[in-house]
Amino acid sequence: MTPDDMAALHAAAFKDERHWSAVEFADLLKSNHVDAYTQAHGMALTSTAGGDTELLMLAVHPDHRRRGIARALTLQWLDSVGDRADIAFLEVAADNLAALTLYTDLGFGIIGRRVAYYTRESGPAVDALIMQQALPHGQGLDSIPFPPESS
Repeated sequence: MTPDDMAALHAAAFKDERHWSAVEFADLLKSNHVDAYTQAHGMALTSTAGGDTELLMLAVHPDHRRRGIARALTLQWLDSVGDRADIAFLEVAADNLAALTLYTDLGFGIIGRRVAYYTRESGPAVDALIMQQALPHGQGLDSIPFPPESS
C-alpha cells in the first residue's frame, strides 16, 4: 500500500476528522521504528522503541467493517513485536464502541483519558482513552521495580 493509498483509506475511514496526507504517511514510514501492516481495505501503523510499542493508527474502510480486518491487523501487530516490546499502548476515541470492545477483548485496559482530544468537524471534540496491555515478552509490567533499584 503506497502513502497515497494510505491517505485515501484514512480519509474514507475518518471522514469527520483531520485526514493524514500522503506526505505524512511517507514521512512516518521512513522511521526505523515505524511498521505498517496492511490488508485489503485496512491498515495499521505502529511505533516500537525502548520496550514499548504503540498503535499510531488503525483504519478500515467503512464499506468493509465488521469483517475481522481490525482484529487481524491488531493481532498481526502484537504478534510481530516479539521480544522488542514489553508493553503495548494505543489511543481510541471514547465514542468508538466497536474499537473499545475489540481492544478490551484483546486484553487492553484503560489507563488514562485525554479530554477533548479528537476534534470533529460535525460536532464536539471527543475524549481519547489511553489503553495498555502488558505483553508476554520480556519482563512485563509487574516485575519492574518502581522506583528502580540503584546498584
